[in-house]
Order: sequence, then C-alpha cells, then structure tokens
Amino acid sequence: MFGNFFKSPKDERGRVPPGQTLTERFPVLTYGPTPSLKPQEVRLKVYGRVETPLELSWDDLMGLPQSDLTADFHCVTRWSKLDVKWRGVRVLDLMEQVRLEPSAKAVLLHCYGGYTTNLLLEDFLRPENLLAHTLYGEPLPRDHGGPLRLIVPHLYAWKSAKWLRGLEFLDREELGFWEVNGYHRRGDPWKEERFSEG
Repeated sequence: MFGNFFKSPKDERGRVPPGQTLTERFPVLTYGPTPSLKPQEVRLKVYGRVETPLELSWDDLMGLPQSDLTADFHCVTRWSKLDVKWRGVRVLDLMEQVRLEPSAKAVLLHCYGGYTTNLLLEDFLRPENLLAHTLYGEPLPRDHGGPLRLIVPHLYAWKSAKWLRGLEFLDREELGFWEVNGYHRRGDPWKEERFSEG
C-alpha cells in the first residue's frame, strides 16, 4: 500500500526538503472536529495593530482580485505533494485594504474550531501567500480547510491555517496552538524546523 502512496524524491531534487517523502495523494490531517461552514457564513476579521479593524464577508472576499497559485506543499509529518493548484485572494491584495500600525510585527491566525498559529510579518507578507477557496478547480473541501484557508508555501503546512476566521496583528510574536504544544515557532522545511528548540 505505501508503495503506491509515497515515492522516492530522487527525481525531484531541489523541490523536496530534507526528511520528506513525496505523495501523489493529498492526505488529510486534522486535530479535533472538522468545522462545517457554508461560504456565506464565513467572516474574516482583521484586527489588533491595525488603524481600522475590518470584518470581511464571503462576498467581500470574492470581490477582491482573484489569483491562481501552483505550489509545493510540505507537511511536518514528513510528506510533500508537488504542484498543488489553488485559487483565492493573495495576502498582498487583501492587505491593500488594511493599514497596519508601525508597531505590528506578527500575526496570530484564528480559525473556526479554536485553532491558532503564528507568523512573523515577513513570512505573512510574501507575494505567493494566498487565502485559498479553491483546490484543483473545485471549492476547497472542508477536510482541506474549506471554505477558506491560508496557504504559506515556504513553511510547513500547519502554518497554512485551515478554516480561517481572523487575522490578529500583534506588536510581538505570540505562539499559536501547535507552537505552544512543541512545534517550531517558524517551521522552515528546508531547515527541518519541525519542533521547538527548548
């Protein structure tokens, strides 16, 4: 069975971080129950160290410029999937609606279901990052974080928060759920930043 599920990364040198194995499928790993939300129920709050807090509805998000992204996806549990095709709103396009206070240094991502994870601004404000609502041309399935998830391709996938509902900008780094429970505060797959140093 595993021979059909995973394959050696030898033919994809340069795209697969150390310690990872390629998969053709797209495994689903979730902590706790999977939230069940209709797109029209989604509200994305943007608050904290911002000049004017925002709350965006689904229609607001769909009214922003829409972009396609093909990116590799690296799970901390040691599998990678190449060329995953997403569609959604680029973080930088969303952030054109937001004026950060000068003190903002990090963002805490809040998710339906109570999950959180953290990113430094330099990791959040990258041109490839996407608020995804579509996977391979279909509405993003619940199990993969639908209706809305963040995609941060350069970090391990737990930083690509599923079921996104809030962006809380902070003047300091505040650890999220997995980081408090032993995962690395940043999660760079090329440095194998899987677990905290302490």
